[in-house]
Amino acid sequence: MAAGGPLHRPPPRPIAVSMGDPAGIGPEIIAKAWAARDVHALTPFFAVGDARAVERVWHGPVVRIDTPEHAASAFGDALPVMTVADAGEIVPGRPDVEGARCALQSLELAMGLTQAGAACALVTGPVSKSQLYSIGFHYPGQTEFVSERCGIAHANTVMMLAGPTLRVVPVTTHVPLAAVRGLLTVDLIVAKARVTVRGLTRNFGIERPRLAFAGLNPHAGEGGALGTEEIDVIEPAIAILREEGIDAIGPLAADTMFHARARATYDAALCAYHDQALIPLKTLHFDEGVNMTLGLPIVRTSPDHGTAFAIAGTNMAEPGAMIAAIRMAAEAAARRRLCEPA
Repeated sequence: MAAGGPLHRPPPRPIAVSMGDPAGIGPEIIAKAWAARDVHALTPFFAVGDARAVERVWHGPVVRIDTPEHAASAFGDALPVMTVADAGEIVPGRPDVEGARCALQSLELAMGLTQAGAACALVTGPVSKSQLYSIGFHYPGQTEFVSERCGIAHANTVMMLAGPTLRVVPVTTHVPLAAVRGLLTVDLIVAKARVTVRGLTRNFGIERPRLAFAGLNPHAGEGGALGTEEIDVIEPAIAILREEGIDAIGPLAADTMFHARARATYDAALCAYHDQALIPLKTLHFDEGVNMTLGLPIVRTSPDHGTAFAIAGTNMAEPGAMIAAIRMAAEAAARRRLCEPA
């Protein structure tokens, strides 16, 4: 120890949480997450958005901050909020164009702070895609926006949904069901699986991830009697992954791979299409589901639900998924040593 006394290290970097649409439940669940910070041992975080959106729906302490460093010191006493441009008149449950602009500015600022290393991870609050599209937002969602800002092609990232007992990856995401067969290729499955393996190791500390693949058709095609996609596409992809040393099983019948005993045999399930992945995840962990983007140089998570305008401002919003998203982001950032002081 130096003769002058103990060294004073700066506090760990906080997490940036974009507020999402100010008329949705994002402000409320962020505030409730802060109120539960001690119960859940949450890493310090700060909200990015219009502080008035929080004050409309919550009567707890709020402090406006200018820098992430201020967030760490203020976090114990009040919810730190880094304010962006005025969102206009904020009415919970009534989204508008000004609110959409505020949501986008909040996302851009939180993203920039995380990229710059001022925040150790990014958690994105729920947005209204239709409102964002009305102001010229041309991305399918926040995931694609974050990927592009990180310089990563969306094809090289993975949307993983995670809860306490299940992690799922939809190989195809927001596309019509009729388009899935044409999009499901050997190369796509292999690419998504490789990103998933790296993500499970980097973010969850799983040294040798186990992957299970769902079939596209009922009974995984029943040996070709109910469809040949398993034989033509999924099985060849699994063979390539096994040759690379990846622990991969399947294709499995989707209706029998999500019960408790089956879930114990793998670390992530790769599913052919959106609902095949999200229905079991949301059935098991509706209030705890987290969306994590794998394949990025930063850590990004989001609660796996929408803006819920119908209950905004009623104090009915459950903060469980936001709390889980903050905890998962903090744990992943710690494993990747992103939360350490500069």
